[in-house]
Amino acid sequence: MPAVTAFLPDFRNTPQIDHVGVEERAARFTKRSIKTESKVEGLKLALNMIDLTTLEGKDTDGKVKQLCYKAMHLHDAYPGLPTVAAICVYPSMVAVAKKALQGSNVKVAAVATAFPSGQASRDVKLRDTKFAIDQGADEIDMVISRGKFLQGEYNFVFDEIAAIKEACGNARLKVILETGELVTYDNVRRASEIAMYAGADFIKTSTGKIQPAATMPVTLVMLEAIRDFYYRTGKKIAMKPAGGISKAKAALHYLVMVQETLGTDWLSNEWFRFGASSLANDVLMQLEKERTGVYQAANYFSID
Repeated sequence: MPAVTAFLPDFRNTPQIDHVGVEERAARFTKRSIKTESKVEGLKLALNMIDLTTLEGKDTDGKVKQLCYKAMHLHDAYPGLPTVAAICVYPSMVAVAKKALQGSNVKVAAVATAFPSGQASRDVKLRDTKFAIDQGADEIDMVISRGKFLQGEYNFVFDEIAAIKEACGNARLKVILETGELVTYDNVRRASEIAMYAGADFIKTSTGKIQPAATMPVTLVMLEAIRDFYYRTGKKIAMKPAGGISKAKAALHYLVMVQETLGTDWLSNEWFRFGASSLANDVLMQLEKERTGVYQAANYFSID
């Protein structure tokens, strides 16, 4: 999606967030009762929304291939289970993942733009992005320049996102706000709007390297920004909370929040993702518990 310049607002005057109100609303989603049949369908949906991720300096070809194998074979013991949405790796590992996933519908996402700090020149960030695209990445996860944002240089952040989006070509762009460094809900709302107007296909909470990472109140602020953007422009933007979501129960709470804030149209991996590799094992554990009445150990399913 190109930058939405025809509707460009003054980013200094984005909506202010009621801190207490957003936290109370987010807490209410955790109290919804989910019946067994709906729970099973929700768990399968959550599994299909996961981006399995490995983003360590010690990543090897073998580790990436193992993660890809897991992505493609989760359903071997449980026929009817969906695959995960994507594998997320560094640009240097895109070609390895692309080859390992050949023949599947699992996408390859690459972090870029000097992930996780974003402390590099625009030229370096563009070359990082183009390299990942040339290697076969289907999606790019970029980080915004938080220092520039916190200095109030909103046009710089906007222009950088727009330039990276152009470099992505047909690949979808996830814009990581790193909400743990933005400090306030007002800043999260402002950064969300900048990213969406600049051309983001997804807005994403976190790199997973900073705490706090994804939280329900922060995600709610971003979902409401997506809703308002859709009402204003008619363009749908996807959402990805990342980091810290490791339990199936929490994933179900997030899905309830998505449905009640954006509606069922957003309940697919085209429009919502979880960035949480350890979540997959817990979802599988809960599905097996629903099927047999017995919990299995996490390592029964595989090591992340």
